Amino acid sequence: MNFFQAIILGLVQALTEYLPVSSSAHIRIIGDLMLGHDPGAAFTAIIQFGTEFAVLLYFRHDIARILSHWFGCLFGRNGKDLKSRMGSGDKDASLGWYIIIGTIPIVLAGVLFKSTIETTLRNLWITVTVLIVFGVLLWITDARSRQVKTIDDMNTKEAIAFGIGQMLALIPGVSRSGGTITFGRAMGYTREAAVRVSFLMAIPAVFGAGILEAISAVSDLSDPAVAATFPGWTATIAATIVSFLVGYVVIIGFLKFVSTFSYRAFAIYRIVLAVVVAILLITGALPAVAGA
Repeated sequence: MNFFQAIILGLVQALTEYLPVSSSAHIRIIGDLMLGHDPGAAFTAIIQFGTEFAVLLYFRHDIARILSHWFGCLFGRNGKDLKSRMGSGDKDASLGWYIIIGTIPIVLAGVLFKSTIETTLRNLWITVTVLIVFGVLLWITDARSRQVKTIDDMNTKEAIAFGIGQMLALIPGVSRSGGTITFGRAMGYTREAAVRVSFLMAIPAVFGAGILEAISAVSDLSDPAVAATFPGWTATIAATIVSFLVGYVVIIGFLKFVSTFSYRAFAIYRIVLAVVVAILLITGALPAVAGA
């Protein structure tokens, strides 16, 4: 991977991380087409921090408010009884708990099925299948569901449902935002509310997993075979900056888009992408399994 290719992948990460089209699938597909192999765990893990820092910057006021209320309630600012400490009567503190609850499914699944996620589920035929299935689900759910709920209407049961949607993103091709948005729309959340929940709920899950993955991946760079796929720190940092800057613009544009339009365009894109990938697999232009 050279400097230019690293920048291209940073751009792909930024353009696809927040949209319901699966960034992991795009990195995997474009990496194989451009490089002939997977871009590497270390590079992929590091550039993801760029897009997540963009989320932190955009939602900084929401995050600060949620944390302030959550810690305030936890330490008895609104009362010393258990209900008050758990955020009863405080929507921001309750949202903090809902984000924690919604993070649990992806953490449990990630730990229990780590080996399967990193091997069996990386097959591109599985990616093709879930791109189509969840594209159709997003299309139908968004078209038929009402837009009546906001973030303030969330409860524990719905937080778990959002979490299950996020958990399914461990399968490349589902898309973390696609899973949470589809579940959110099915429960009657507005398009913008579903997107905001998706962004906020992703922060602890993506940062937690990203830090662990980056530490593990970077330590593996001592292996010559792994180091051979790493483009170097200059290119990696440049790609991370690109993913941050472009990602921030994409967040703004995506939120404006869904406040006016449906998710149909993203559903159609997923289906078209799946067809293109299937053709590439059939013709042998792409291997179903990385490194094959």
